[in-house]
Amino acid sequence: MNSMTARLFALLVVATGLVWASGIAWIYSGSKKELERVLDARLEEAGRMVSSLIENADVKVSTGVSGVRVGGKSTAIAGRAESDFELACQIWSIHGELVGRSAHAPTQALSTTSTGFSDQDIGGTRWRVYAHEDDTRGLRVLVGDRIDRRESLVRGLIYGLVVPGIGVFFVLSGLFWIVLREGLQPLHRLTHTVASRDPDETVPIDIGTAPREIRPVVDALNGLFSKVISAREHERSVTAYAAHELKTPLAGLRTQVQVALAANDPDMRKTALRNAIVAVDQTTRMTRQLLALAEIEADTEPARREWINAGEHLETIGRELVPRDGETAIAVCPRLKATRILVDPDAFHIAARNLAENALQHSPPGESAHWTLGEADGNASIGIEDSGHGLDDQEMQLVTQRFYRGRHKTGIGSGLGLAIAKTALEKDDLALRLERREPGPGLRASIMIGSDRIAL
Repeated sequence: MNSMTARLFALLVVATGLVWASGIAWIYSGSKKELERVLDARLEEAGRMVSSLIENADVKVSTGVSGVRVGGKSTAIAGRAESDFELACQIWSIHGELVGRSAHAPTQALSTTSTGFSDQDIGGTRWRVYAHEDDTRGLRVLVGDRIDRRESLVRGLIYGLVVPGIGVFFVLSGLFWIVLREGLQPLHRLTHTVASRDPDETVPIDIGTAPREIRPVVDALNGLFSKVISAREHERSVTAYAAHELKTPLAGLRTQVQVALAANDPDMRKTALRNAIVAVDQTTRMTRQLLALAEIEADTEPARREWINAGEHLETIGRELVPRDGETAIAVCPRLKATRILVDPDAFHIAARNLAENALQHSPPGESAHWTLGEADGNASIGIEDSGHGLDDQEMQLVTQRFYRGRHKTGIGSGLGLAIAKTALEKDDLALRLERREPGPGLRASIMIGSDRIAL
């Protein structure tokens, strides 16, 4: 059932029906017991009344019994018209002789019990009988009524409840539907407002006064629109900035190629081609970083972690980077070669490569960057140190923003390396920590790893 209104209506109708049926069953049970108690009291009272009338032979009793002789006196019992709930009365001698009976009482004894209540089946008819025995006069009075007539009383009572109840139930069902339709109007308005929006419309939703149950949905949607707006603005700024940053090396590349084509001096031509290679490298690196950043942000799958050897992985990254003067530009601490870490290999590789590239760019010529293993704030840290100019406190807060290059920017840098590293590490629930290198100038960029995800 896709309609919330229909579902709530069905639940309310079923719940109301169950309550109504339970109420009818409870009334039926209680009414039946109470009616039986009242009718039993009526039987007992009638039996005792007949017995008391017999005791006084001078009193004319109207029991429907034709003349009864008791102790030499004639007791005339006048009859009355039979009704649906007429009591049947019999007077028996203790010796088993029928002394008298009412007009519609059976000839067979209503009960064989000497005194008290009993249920009897006579000729296929069930009777509820009260017996009262008078030992002094040798008589037993039996008064009874038919059980099916008792049950008809209860059925009549229930029928009187059920028929109006069905009408009330249908009225309630109609009211339920109207109330639900009105109560869910804010949700319908919200649905219509969202459905009628253009794809590019991100202004906050306003559906007027909304109930407390709908307000969180409206606030969540408005919060989502706000995030979409921020994401779009960020995307536009990144695209514009990337286009501007790519324009510079591409323009320089074109200029250097033109210089090389026009130069007659071999040294000038060689210098122009070397500068063109630098521009190509810068463009290639920025393009690769932008693609890596887009890939990280587009991947919504959870991190796929596995145990890897940290030292071997970092050495592989060092071999991927261009060495200086034929020597490996990045040194790896021997302890890291015996260290295993639980990480997402792809995210770790992207982060570590960008940190290594950043360290190489800012290290003076002839000096190498170093991967080290340390500890900070109860966590292990795998950090890379360079001997460059380092960062001041203000730059330390801004350097992980995209396209922020700082005061000591290099010609090939794009301002994306640290931002990419931070994004990749956060995807794997790791953290990037930047601090001044001690001792000496430079920067230490550390990957913070929890103690449960590293094995030394």
